[in-house]
Amino acid sequence: MTTTPYWLDRPLDPVGSAVAKPKVDVVVIGAGVTGCSCALALAERGLSVRLLDTNAVASGASGRNGGFALGGGAMSYLDARSRLGTAGARQLWQLADLGLDRLESLAGDAFRRVGSLRLAADRAELETIEAEGEALREDGFAVEAAGSLPPVLAGLYAGAIRYPRDGAVDPPRWVRRLAARAATVGVEIVERRPVEADALDAFDAVVVVATDGLIASLLPELATHVVAVRGQMLATAPLAELRFPHPHYAREGFDYWQQLPDGRLLIGGCRDQDVGNEYTASDATTGAVQREIEQLATRLVGHLPPVTHRWSGAWGETADLLPLVGRVPGRDRIWVAGGYSGHGNVLGLVCGELLARAIVGETAAGIELFDPTRFG
Repeated sequence: MTTTPYWLDRPLDPVGSAVAKPKVDVVVIGAGVTGCSCALALAERGLSVRLLDTNAVASGASGRNGGFALGGGAMSYLDARSRLGTAGARQLWQLADLGLDRLESLAGDAFRRVGSLRLAADRAELETIEAEGEALREDGFAVEAAGSLPPVLAGLYAGAIRYPRDGAVDPPRWVRRLAARAATVGVEIVERRPVEADALDAFDAVVVVATDGLIASLLPELATHVVAVRGQMLATAPLAELRFPHPHYAREGFDYWQQLPDGRLLIGGCRDQDVGNEYTASDATTGAVQREIEQLATRLVGHLPPVTHRWSGAWGETADLLPLVGRVPGRDRIWVAGGYSGHGNVLGLVCGELLARAIVGETAAGIELFDPTRFG
């Protein structure tokens, strides 16, 4: 048994690095999907960029998540319509759709566009997700009826809808490919380089903080706006048959799993069983949540398969479930992108590119949805 994430417990391709420069235009802190995306987009626009990470590329949330590549945002589409208006909700979902297409074009075989299945735990949740599906269809987004569920799921859930444009991603393999692409266009990648909060203003460059759940450690003034949330997971030995062809999520996202092509089941969530202790940046696993995940695996499979890996990772969550993307209030040379509330695989790619466009003065349509000044 190991507490190394399954995704990171394998040989991974090297990322490379451009030759070190004595001075750069931009320093990007955090070599996850957002940092790699932003660094790549900046370098493609002619800026010299240094990408720093305390550990290694994709070693944080970008290498510890469930491998879901989902459209939309963390809030429901009905909530988005209510809070952002129809135009704002459509813009957010359109940005995510563009992000899915961009991910597919860059990730190669690290991305499988197999759709996702959203399951309802009871009749009330089914009515909610069906209403959301209808609203999405009205606004031009692809949603399908799931039809009859297979017996194992029909016995546990009231129904489901399917999002055909979603997919499954191998998180560190994809992000390291993104980093390698950035290196080929001149990004200097420096791993195992910790940065302290008081060092940000000392950089003779524009600074981008792209550390998602760890934003507060570098920007304490944002600590009340982006809080760390721990997500725990486990991986099983390969099952004999492929039972779950799509990423699945249920109970408003508190339960989630996917089965890899080799039959292995990756399953996580259940943090609501001990939610008070899950608002933390700690990457330790806990018995309370791991036991709940084991029980979910047992319900899905009929027995508990051998567990090979247990791990956790922290993401950044905001009060309104929208990321923070833009210039840090009162810090002219410091920019931030993070707080994806568990939807960073796609939105992180999108927001990294949006931030790069804003830094160079290009139009970055949609970034206004994520303005860091919105909390006052």
